[in-house]
Amino acid sequence: MDRKGIFITIEGPEGAGKTTVISEIGKRLQNEGHKVLLTREPGGIKIAEDIRGIILDNDNTAMDPKTEALLYAAARRQHLVEKVIPALAEGYLVLCDRFVDSSLAYQGHARGIGIDDIMKINEFAIDGLMPDLTIFFDIDPAEGLARVMNNQEREQNRLDKEALSFHESVYEGYEEVIRRYEQRIIRTDANLEKELVTENVYQIIASRFM
Repeated sequence: MDRKGIFITIEGPEGAGKTTVISEIGKRLQNEGHKVLLTREPGGIKIAEDIRGIILDNDNTAMDPKTEALLYAAARRQHLVEKVIPALAEGYLVLCDRFVDSSLAYQGHARGIGIDDIMKINEFAIDGLMPDLTIFFDIDPAEGLARVMNNQEREQNRLDKEALSFHESVYEGYEEVIRRYEQRIIRTDANLEKELVTENVYQIIASRFM
């Protein structure tokens, strides 16, 4: 792939504030003259959004963990081919809310499938395309869930309604993923005020690429 652009992914527990901060960062970078694409996983394009609806549907409590993992990988593949790869080829800075590390933490560790097995599934889906940088929004799972419950504008999905123990296991999974990819993943404190988190994330990106 002719990769002229920069691929940055944002990770973290539920309620970490990723979506809000990405939007602010995107506006700032665009105002500075950068070509920026904001997107998310699962989703970003119609097919992947349709799959997202299946995964997060509150009625789909019977979904098998491996089915869940495969659906995420399928949505990821289509999103990459249809949206991310073309943008990178055109020189965009792509900011993506979640990517493969989410699958490693959620399905690999918290669902008990195994990080290595989930990575194998996703290696087929991503075909070698990994982020240039990943920023991990570090927040205690209980605090993140409290934010979700107090946010009346956010629709609570199937994952939000998992027990706190599940989300604590997700956090443990992220810790393992960070250990494995410490050169690529940088932590930022998501407990701070939104403006401070936004500034810190901007400085991380600027120090690497601007």
